[in-house]
Amino acid sequence: VLKKRYGPEADIWSAGVIIYILLSGVPPFWAETEQGIFEEVLHGSLDFQSDPWPSISESAKDLVRRMLIRDPKRRLNVHDVLRHPWVQIDGVAPDKPLDSAVLSRLKQFSAMNKLKKIAIRVIAEQLSEDEIAGLKQMFKMIDTDNSGQISFEELKAGLERVGTNLKESEIYALMQAADVDNSGTIDYGEFVAMMQKG
Repeated sequence: VLKKRYGPEADIWSAGVIIYILLSGVPPFWAETEQGIFEEVLHGSLDFQSDPWPSISESAKDLVRRMLIRDPKRRLNVHDVLRHPWVQIDGVAPDKPLDSAVLSRLKQFSAMNKLKKIAIRVIAEQLSEDEIAGLKQMFKMIDTDNSGQISFEELKAGLERVGTNLKESEIYALMQAADVDNSGTIDYGEFVAMMQKG
């Protein structure tokens, strides 16, 4: 796909990425920038050593590894995937809850999904005047220095004032999820989007 060639092989790759994320809670290729992610996709290696991979079956790892072969000619095709032992054996997913660490990482990955955040922000911009007035008032109450930006300390103090009992790590995670532009503060648009999530 990165080289502008797209066929059924790309769908197998995409499905492999999704299975990797569902099994581990993190993407197989990650970097801070889009260019960095492209470099990882082209040259990075898959991590099957970090938790929870040691507790995941060799069969599952084999399937993911073979779906994420860079050379499309060597990658599994749809029939190979459907005949793979991990898909065939028992034919039913085990009735076992997701590991809490995987669930937590999936939530973090979801919170970091910038496209989703931007979409929420667009939706938030469609609010009624009454809803906007209430949110503006709340934003001003939290933005004690009237800078137009909410800092971590202001968010923490504001949440304490309204009786919200969150740990510092939870407030930090909330701040990270809301801070779409990675400025270290929450502007009004980000605040509105954050309030819509709740």
